[in-house]
Amino acid sequence: MLSYETLMHLHLWTVAPCVPLGLALFLMKKGTKIHRKLGMLYFVLMFFTATVALFLPALVGPTFLGHFGWIHSFCLLTIFVVPRSLYFARTHQVKRHKIGMILLYVGALLIAGAFTLTPGRYLHGVFFS
Repeated sequence: MLSYETLMHLHLWTVAPCVPLGLALFLMKKGTKIHRKLGMLYFVLMFFTATVALFLPALVGPTFLGHFGWIHSFCLLTIFVVPRSLYFARTHQVKRHKIGMILLYVGALLIAGAFTLTPGRYLHGVFFS
């Protein structure tokens, strides 16, 4: 089993590029070859980072089953939304794809990311200590 530190670094190295990549995807012309290629990279990174994060035990706040914290709900959101949004894109259900992508970016990156800056979490120590 990988150590907590290794898992945390895998998670950070795969989630960090998703913030600017997701923003670029929102701003660029939709449906182009580059949008599809970058979108697939975004999906793979998001799915991988959510999966890795499920193996990270919650060290701050209450836990469920001695492992999962409330922040793990964003992992489940990601694991659910990524394949559905890919399906919606491939079946040309553009509005549903767009809603999924907004939900994913705001929920899994912005909101969950903001909570990683709270006291007791690793990134709080990196940025504020």
